[in-house]
Amino acid sequence: MMVRLIFCLFTVVSFQFLSAQDSVAIVSNRPVATAYAGIANAPAGADDANFASPYKTSFRKDAPIIIAGLGLTYLGYNLIINKKGLAAQELVNKKKANLPFFDRGNAGYYSESANKASYIPFFVSFTSPILMAVFDKHQRAHFGQVSALFLEAMAISGAAYTLTAGSISRSRPLVYEGTTASFDTRTSNNSQRSFFAGHVSATATASFFAAQVYSDFHPDSKAKPFVWATAAAIPALVGYYRYQAGQHFLSDILIGYGVGATVGILVPKLHRTEFLRNLSISPQVGDGYKGLAFVYKL
Repeated sequence: MMVRLIFCLFTVVSFQFLSAQDSVAIVSNRPVATAYAGIANAPAGADDANFASPYKTSFRKDAPIIIAGLGLTYLGYNLIINKKGLAAQELVNKKKANLPFFDRGNAGYYSESANKASYIPFFVSFTSPILMAVFDKHQRAHFGQVSALFLEAMAISGAAYTLTAGSISRSRPLVYEGTTASFDTRTSNNSQRSFFAGHVSATATASFFAAQVYSDFHPDSKAKPFVWATAAAIPALVGYYRYQAGQHFLSDILIGYGVGATVGILVPKLHRTEFLRNLSISPQVGDGYKGLAFVYKL
């Protein structure tokens, strides 16, 4: 409930920000190089609002991406909850030998304590962009913009995960032979969405987003190695617990990590880089296909 409340708050703040295009105190229309110069050359003790943002956002470009991402996430969520569970006779084929060699390590694992433990770093990751935006004076002056970018990143990440998990049926490791999971757990539809690791993907999106934004606002900071190391460690910890819990195979975790990290880094980068400013990304769904559309305006 708390996560939903925070998510709704970010949605409201983000759209209020994106619609306020005439607010030069929030949206910087200056080139990226000028924005960096503004940050680097601001006099000591200057008001936080004097720190220029390295990003450029607009309602016309970003709102459709956010709306499409949230819509596709909802579509994918409905695909997930309507998936079919396993029939009892199908459990006979859930043997370790039927798996690729790289995914046999945790076949049959099941741990409810590890599953619960995975939610601690999972929830912590969502606070990192918020806390940075609040306590970092450079980001605080552009809280609305950072919120909009964070929402955009999470919407894209959520759409990628839910559409994939809703379209592909793959049993979790806890379904396989040797598990201590109950019959109902093994045959439930929730246990048929191992690919890919959604918790890991969402965590990586949030943590790498926070690291990228910090680096863009503080390009010369000596703390960047620590920030990036922390960003990499948090989703890795979630992945470890999800592995031990029998929720996902190694390949599910690695792909989820890669998808989340890519989205978390690229969303702020694409709003910063001059060369890619004309590139737009939007989730697409149609008859027989689902995915992302990349459009570059010449």
